[in-house]
Amino acid sequence: MRRQDLTQLPGAEIVLPGIEDLEAGRETVNALAVRAAATRLEVEDLVGDLDLEQPAAHRLYLRLSDELGDAAHSRYNAILARVVSFARAAEHARTG
Repeated sequence: MRRQDLTQLPGAEIVLPGIEDLEAGRETVNALAVRAAATRLEVEDLVGDLDLEQPAAHRLYLRLSDELGDAAHSRYNAILARVVSFARAAEHARTG
């Protein structure tokens, strides 16, 4: 798919910047969300063996918890739901 087409998918606001952050070596909330769903998003090559001591999903939650306190859980679930929506929509677009 063309990048322009990808920007129209639900969750693109998380996934596309997350991929850019991974490519640049930044560990942002978006990058952690993409890393947590790397297999589903078919971007394992961007992630490599970067699994440090904790899985990306756990680091994502910890980062959100530091930033949002008690609101971290709902934001964590919302972010991952958007990433899954992106993966489903991209898969559907590929298979037609």
